[in-house]
Amino acid sequence: MEFDFLTPVDFEVLQFVDKLSNQNLGKKVAFHTDNDFPDLQKIKIAIIGVLENRGGNNPYQEFDLNIFRKEFYSLFPGNWQSSIADLGDIQPGNSLDDTYFAVQRVVSRLLKNNILPIIIGGTQDLTYPLYRSYDKLEQMVNLVSIDSKFDFGKQDLSLPVDSYLSKIIVDEPNNLFNYCNIGFQTYLNSQEEMDLVDKMYFDAYRLGDISNNISLAEPVLRDADVVSVDMDCVMSAYTGNTNRFVANGFDGKEICALARYAGISDKVTSFGLFNFNATYTESVLVAQVIWYFIEGYNFRSNEYPFGSKELYSRYIVPLETEELIFYKSNKTERWWIEIPFFSTTHNKLKKNTLLPCSYEEYLMACNHEIPERWWKAQRKNIL
Repeated sequence: MEFDFLTPVDFEVLQFVDKLSNQNLGKKVAFHTDNDFPDLQKIKIAIIGVLENRGGNNPYQEFDLNIFRKEFYSLFPGNWQSSIADLGDIQPGNSLDDTYFAVQRVVSRLLKNNILPIIIGGTQDLTYPLYRSYDKLEQMVNLVSIDSKFDFGKQDLSLPVDSYLSKIIVDEPNNLFNYCNIGFQTYLNSQEEMDLVDKMYFDAYRLGDISNNISLAEPVLRDADVVSVDMDCVMSAYTGNTNRFVANGFDGKEICALARYAGISDKVTSFGLFNFNATYTESVLVAQVIWYFIEGYNFRSNEYPFGSKELYSRYIVPLETEELIFYKSNKTERWWIEIPFFSTTHNKLKKNTLLPCSYEEYLMACNHEIPERWWKAQRKNIL
């Protein structure tokens, strides 16, 4: 059984939770214990730790998530309706591939049960089995990484944590429709990697652009299936990370806002947070990041897939050679742009589909500027 890969939550954490007030979050969560496993039919969100570091520079660094769990369960929930379970931890396997296999099997089972997994722990190459968990769902996958680097390193020369995206692109079955990076820093990425982003029609947003206008990330995260956060994208001033000192990056408020955007997206079905050192300072921040993701989840508007047309206003913008069709939600005032289906070409998408966009992109189209994300999405669809 898939869940045999999971070890129970540490008894120390369970004792800590037992002493909390009934108003604390820990009292609202079902736990995997030595004697009990949560009833998955009653669960919407599952928290899982993965204690695997062999994909990075510190393969023998041991850590546990007890500090994080204590900080997280000490928080108070918002006006939440979604039930949460802590399913415990996946221990490192005999090999890194064994850990990948365990993560893939566990997450795949949760997805089939319409449970959103939150994966916390080891190196970011664990995004690979998280992505592979969608194989049996037979759908194209949009992956968003909140990261200062692209991680397109050469597989035979680089550590898995620095090359997992190359593995995602190369390995079959290739279910990746789009990849987007939020927060990259140019001086941390080779020109070869940046050229590859353009060649593959992927999307990338520099740290400064997002910090100056964080709402740019909302449409991107609204279109994601998998969101992977590298904690090395956050300044060390906010994480206390001195092992891998981060001079520039997101601050605490920004990473929490991005997590909330990811949570509020109707399309996001898995969320991973990696390169986590599990120190006290970083645990405090990560607990709040996860809190904001769950807060967003509980305020989802259920606008995806596209609902009744009566709930949307339709706008047609004529251009010289074609027309662009936009939709605006009458409920949330969020915008989408239609990607057309061409029956005469090979398409990755089998019908007209909607790409989340911003009001600013609609205004661009009105000024006869084709939004770049629409153009890239159309190109990817027919490649």
